[in-house]
Amino acid sequence: MRRVLIVGAGQSGLQLGLSLLAEGYQVTLMSARTPDEIRRGWVMSTQAMFAEALRTERRYGLDLWQDQAPDIHALHVSLSAPPGERALRIPCPLDEPAQSTDQRLKMAAWLELFEERGGTIHYQGVTTADLDGLTRLGRYDLTIVAAGKGDLVGVFARDPQRSVHTTPQRGLAVAYVHGMAPDPLLPVPHVSFNAVPGLGELFVIPALTLSGPCEILFWEAVPDGPLDLWRDRLDPADHLKATLDLARRYTPWIYERCREVELTDARATLSGRYTPTVRLPVAELPSGGAVLGMADVVVANDPVTGQGSNTAAKCAAAYLRSILEHGDRPFDREWMTRTFERFWFDTGRAVTAWTNAMLQPLPPHVQQVLGAAAGNPTIARRFANGFSDPTDFDDWFMSPDRAERYLAEVAG
Repeated sequence: MRRVLIVGAGQSGLQLGLSLLAEGYQVTLMSARTPDEIRRGWVMSTQAMFAEALRTERRYGLDLWQDQAPDIHALHVSLSAPPGERALRIPCPLDEPAQSTDQRLKMAAWLELFEERGGTIHYQGVTTADLDGLTRLGRYDLTIVAAGKGDLVGVFARDPQRSVHTTPQRGLAVAYVHGMAPDPLLPVPHVSFNAVPGLGELFVIPALTLSGPCEILFWEAVPDGPLDLWRDRLDPADHLKATLDLARRYTPWIYERCREVELTDARATLSGRYTPTVRLPVAELPSGGAVLGMADVVVANDPVTGQGSNTAAKCAAAYLRSILEHGDRPFDREWMTRTFERFWFDTGRAVTAWTNAMLQPLPPHVQQVLGAAAGNPTIARRFANGFSDPTDFDDWFMSPDRAERYLAEVAG
């Protein structure tokens, strides 16, 4: 029986670990926190997951909240120009519903499920020295690092050919709330995407949290601009007040829905910033061992396109496929590199290119596409479903020539 060590207990690490258990592998997982500590902790993300990513969970019976989490049936894109006035509104239906489940719920339950299904968990933080010792002892056939935060990320070198940015592109601020009123213009549950050109974006995401269905208010602020109030972590009450004050000024149609909101719990806020980075997938440890990075350890994009959990789930599925196909052969550096490159070609490349593009001022051809989508449901639907399969954007959205050709085809 092949032995796999996974360091990190997030979406990618736990999904891969549970999938490998189901395939008969012996899996050890290292988690910095216990299930109870996760449930009592701060919110960790927004994690809206679209159909393709959700299918990777359902394949192994990991969709424990399918009947509880609100089904997200559409995107609702609005452009605030000038700030405070809605200049454009685009309802964008999804072919299949998306869902967002608080990672405090999901990761805590998945850890418990991992042990129930026969996996081994060590609850401890892992340093580079610890990782070096584990690989040197030769206990595992394969070691994967799935801890996208902390010191371990530093053992993976930045890939300068694939990393566009050297500084954070947004200040990030999340608040989980109860009591938000439905959108009178699009009453089905949907992700509301509100762009304030040059300043940032406000997202509203239906979700499931510890206390039931809720909404997530998520500001992405251009650094040092008027929306960027998040350099220091605020008290939760002050965080919510700042979130709503910005909504009142820049997206009043969202603020009107927020008059009775309250935080879902005492740790329902999150803020921070990081530099979007692609890293080399194989890390060489001091003793000569090699470990494979996965998901946001090696492909960390800004959440402006909502792809973090989706990419993590797809990475887990891609790595699983490569492991199963490899059989009893050694998991050497060549295999590790090939495994990542396959994932990069199939998923990571398109997500990274699209996300980096959406962080910039929208070029004329994208403005033209969105303007056309406001009056054409076919275009709006294709835009929405690209969040499930971002590789589709390359065929029509990412270049002026292809966008022009697509719009001409739709018009014809």
